[in-house]
Amino acid sequence: MAKKKIVVAYSGGLDTSVMVKWLNDKFDAEIITATGNLGQRAELEGLEEKAIKTGAVKAVIKDLRHEFVTEYIWKALKAGALYEGEYPMATAIGRPLLAKMLVDIANAEGADYVAHGCTGKGNDQVRFEVGVQTLAPSLGIIAPLREWEFKSREEEIDYAVENKIPIKITKAKPYSIDENLWGIAVECGVLEDPTNAPPDDAYQITTDPKLSPNKPETITISFEKGIPVCLNNSITDPVEILEKLNEIGGKHGIGRLDLIENRVVGIKSREVYEAPAATILHKAHHELEKLILDKETFRFKQNVSDKVANLIYDGLWFTPLFNSLMAFVDATQQNLTGDVTIELFKGNMTTLSRSSAYSLYSKELATYTEDDKFDHKASEGFMKIYGLPYKTMTQLYSATQVKEVA
Repeated sequence: MAKKKIVVAYSGGLDTSVMVKWLNDKFDAEIITATGNLGQRAELEGLEEKAIKTGAVKAVIKDLRHEFVTEYIWKALKAGALYEGEYPMATAIGRPLLAKMLVDIANAEGADYVAHGCTGKGNDQVRFEVGVQTLAPSLGIIAPLREWEFKSREEEIDYAVENKIPIKITKAKPYSIDENLWGIAVECGVLEDPTNAPPDDAYQITTDPKLSPNKPETITISFEKGIPVCLNNSITDPVEILEKLNEIGGKHGIGRLDLIENRVVGIKSREVYEAPAATILHKAHHELEKLILDKETFRFKQNVSDKVANLIYDGLWFTPLFNSLMAFVDATQQNLTGDVTIELFKGNMTTLSRSSAYSLYSKELATYTEDDKFDHKASEGFMKIYGLPYKTMTQLYSATQVKEVA
């Protein structure tokens, strides 16, 4: 009888490294590791060799960077999706693509199950499992961290050492790090106490703003229909735009976030993030929207941005509501073409210039000089009508109170 096949979402970190060995022992199945290259750096070095050495019969590594940027990151950017108003959701945006990759590889390999290394109180279990259930309802799902015997990361480290599983994590530096082109998430260790300031070694790609260059740097980002298409009039490849912005922004201390956030399961967690490119692009995109969108569309889109962010964070990318809201978002971006120039300095961003052929800004209407074309006399009637409901209300209440007193 042929062995069962399990496709494992494999990053090479502590949990998934231990998981390959544990699944081998528990299920006596053929383990196929699946890794998506979303722009992480050191994690990919020697990954295939490590997976095979740990017990996998096959290691599949796919370069998904271009698809990640154009089909996932750009959608979130156009939507202005920042979870709870701050977090650009690098990890959350990558998970639906990785879930899709898992399903594709499982189908190609004839696998019976997929497995992930997410905890029972984390967000990623939702993102992976809802994604897999939506895309391939018949696939089985295994979540070892919800059932295995290890009670802490320290016990996992002991298991890895005992079984000669190569890991980079240590008890002295027990951070859990997830990295892709849109940002880095760091948790665990001393960060679990929100009264502790993040130590210097928690940050991976950004310079401490106090130690960043004493000279500011100016960048220009060009957008077409809400999508960044050029950086500094030279870089046009989507992946290279993000890589360069991470490099430049990181050098100037841009994109450090220390957040208390509400997880999907209802508990609060403390996370440290680094997202230079995401922080810069969200800033530039928002500035362009303020220039181009009409008032009511701009205001309504803020509500849509929050809802889209919640859907992404909660693992509901492959849903009818997400698709419907993105149809609205795409409609708002049809004229969102133009350039934004930003100065980066000591962890801060200052917008220097915004320009667009679709700009709704009129200097003749906004100016207070002799070039002013605004009809000030028209405002008298406008103010009477605009304030009429509240004037009427006050008059009515005052009259009623007089009668009650009498």
